[in-house]
Amino acid sequence: MLRFQVFRDGQAPTELDLGPAYLVGSDSVPIRGELAYVDGEIRCRKRPAGPAALTLMWDVRNFGTIMLETVRLPERSQPYVLNVELARNRMMRLLQKREDWGLLDIPEAQGVNQKFNEARELLIEAMENLENPALASKFADKCLAIAVPASEQTALVHAELLLQRRISTRAFPKNVFGLAAAPERSDDAYRRKLVAAGEFVYLPMTWKFMEPQEQTFNAAPMDNWVEYLRQAKLPIAAGPLVHFSEAAIPDWLYIWEHDYETVRGLLYEHIERVVQRYGPHVVLWNVLSGLHVNSHFSFTFDQLMDLTRMAITLVKKLIPNAQTMIEITQPWGEYYAKNQRSIPPMIYAEMAVQSGIPFDIFGVQVCFGAPRDGGWQRDLFQISAMLDRFAALGKPVVVSRMGAPSIQTDKNAAAGLWRKPWNDHLQSKWLEALSNIVLSKPFVEAMTWADVVDSEAGSMLGGGLLTADLTAKPSMQTWLAMRRAVLAVRQGAQKAPAAGATAAANKVVPGTTA
Repeated sequence: MLRFQVFRDGQAPTELDLGPAYLVGSDSVPIRGELAYVDGEIRCRKRPAGPAALTLMWDVRNFGTIMLETVRLPERSQPYVLNVELARNRMMRLLQKREDWGLLDIPEAQGVNQKFNEARELLIEAMENLENPALASKFADKCLAIAVPASEQTALVHAELLLQRRISTRAFPKNVFGLAAAPERSDDAYRRKLVAAGEFVYLPMTWKFMEPQEQTFNAAPMDNWVEYLRQAKLPIAAGPLVHFSEAAIPDWLYIWEHDYETVRGLLYEHIERVVQRYGPHVVLWNVLSGLHVNSHFSFTFDQLMDLTRMAITLVKKLIPNAQTMIEITQPWGEYYAKNQRSIPPMIYAEMAVQSGIPFDIFGVQVCFGAPRDGGWQRDLFQISAMLDRFAALGKPVVVSRMGAPSIQTDKNAAAGLWRKPWNDHLQSKWLEALSNIVLSKPFVEAMTWADVVDSEAGSMLGGGLLTADLTAKPSMQTWLAMRRAVLAVRQGAQKAPAAGATAAANKVVPGTTA
């Protein structure tokens, strides 16, 4: 059993919410186990043998409440001090990424390197006082209070260096900024706002929306949207064609939830019908979304990979020049600690590549502010490091859904806190900072904001760039400013010297995200 003593301000808390918590084994793969908080200790009974880490929601002083991970530890009779192990892991990760990103001895990183040294001294103090766990925890808390903001700033320094390089080489692809449409809306005011703000539109086409009743195809709303976007001359990304979530699975399909062959046949017919109807108008198909989560069917690993191959191959057969995407919906894989039928996200991604499945792009969702797996708050350092893992797979990446709330409620407060309670200004700052990181990655080609307008039906409360009455928030102004800056760089490739790109860079890259 793994045991962790827990301290807040040197005292054991009376209660601790372990709802989001889970264990992690080698290669950052979540593992199954039971967690309980008893007498000031977290007790972890893990199923697999070997060292493991604990990931949980943690308050970092003057920063917020985010998911943090301990180092991987062997079982022992004495409990570990949770605060110290959280600090040790963050310092270890920060050291690794500073080296990976080449930031150990460059002038631009001098400030964050000094902060790292300060945090290291506090971690040493914590390690030297482990015989007094309460005192050690106080030093560890001070270490985290420096290390977490410093790691975020490290990610931003790295992003700025890469972004300057991408600007100088004018390497931005066409159509970077996408917005997800709400297919149930058809009012002109909403559509005009959408078309004006995006370089392409992601049009959700879930099976449940397209075929709410068996053999009853709901084509009219989608036909109308496709025709509108065609006339507006905006590229369309569409899908997902396959998505096993409550919001996407038709109710009538559940009767076949244990019959793989029947579900496969019905999916084949659905994909064929949708792609044949809309294929000539769609530039990117989100073919499979979150199949690795497998939360509603009892399919095996081999069956999930067979579905992946069948769906991609079918789209390619119907539209040979179609761009196809596999979307990773919960990239940290929290779900795998609870669902033995699922596949860890990176293992699924690696298998899709190694199996020779002929898809073109990975989509990755980065949405926070909803208290569920995939929505627990992470900091910018964690997001940047997660995206880097896809670079080795040799496929372009699209951040297929990104989002954060602009209001703080009791409901989304449970999902964590980034710096302070969410508001319009903080949403704008988060968008700016994350966009800089995304745009700096040479393997990332585009990003899509999840909700254009605040809506109860949206992916999160207050997640829109516009209020419900279509008034622009600060985040919309930031979105448009960044789009104009990147457009200026692209135009400079044809009309302007390199100096034109430098002016755009000053708009794209912020100094801080305070």
